Amino acid sequence: MQYENLINKLLDLGIEEDINTGDITTESIIPATMNAVATMTAKQAGVISGLDIVRMVYERFQQDVVFTPYCKDGDSVEKGDVILKIEASYPTLLRGERLSLNLFQRMCGIATETAKYVKELDSANTELLDTRKTAPGLRVLDKLAVKHGGGTNHRMGLYDMAMIKDNHIKMAGGISKAVEQVRSKIAPEIKIEVETTNLDEVREAIAAGADIIMLDNMDNATMTEAVSIIKAANPAIKTEASGNMNIPRLKEVAATGVDYISVGALTHTVKAMDISMNIQVD
Repeated sequence: MQYENLINKLLDLGIEEDINTGDITTESIIPATMNAVATMTAKQAGVISGLDIVRMVYERFQQDVVFTPYCKDGDSVEKGDVILKIEASYPTLLRGERLSLNLFQRMCGIATETAKYVKELDSANTELLDTRKTAPGLRVLDKLAVKHGGGTNHRMGLYDMAMIKDNHIKMAGGISKAVEQVRSKIAPEIKIEVETTNLDEVREAIAAGADIIMLDNMDNATMTEAVSIIKAANPAIKTEASGNMNIPRLKEVAATGVDYISVGALTHTVKAMDISMNIQVD
């Protein structure tokens, strides 16, 4: 699994903050050898994301858990559908319950919301992008959930793509100088994206050799003209619409011809999917 090191750190931290020195209630009441079966059930319709994460949580407590998923990440489920089954000791199931549900419900919520945006763009040649507006420590899982919902991952962080924004441009003394400075210090395969807010900046970004041009907070008419200018100059340059994007706007923005629409709300405004866990003694 890509970024497995980050995921392992996240799970270790989650266990440390929730269990720390032990589950004192469970250890006082339930025999360590008692086996049980847990099922997770969808309490609402949605898109599944995070099955491997649930499994990884439980395998931290017990290596021989039997994990049986009844669907795949990216699948849609209806209210009442049983998503998965876990067979393990009763204490194991209780120790992993809250951490696994917290992560799983969040990921399914992100995937479900992403799928709504993707459906709205179904007939367009425009891809839906996520952003860096993720919960600290959860970025890998947040972006994985976007992928399961049918979206496309933008850069993971500040290290894997150059994004030249207004503050960079001010410090460099203009778009051309900013692109020149960045290009001279990064590997040739790393893409450079430039944020623009008007057509003059768009033309300067084209001349500077930007790989991707962000059209930030532009109205639809201006974006349409910007896309036309960019594609006429160099069809290889990609375009990204950004700023206050929501479902009602998507089709109109896609009609401008942009290659991408980025939506921060996919991961910074998350409503967890309602999933229940029921445990029965084996």
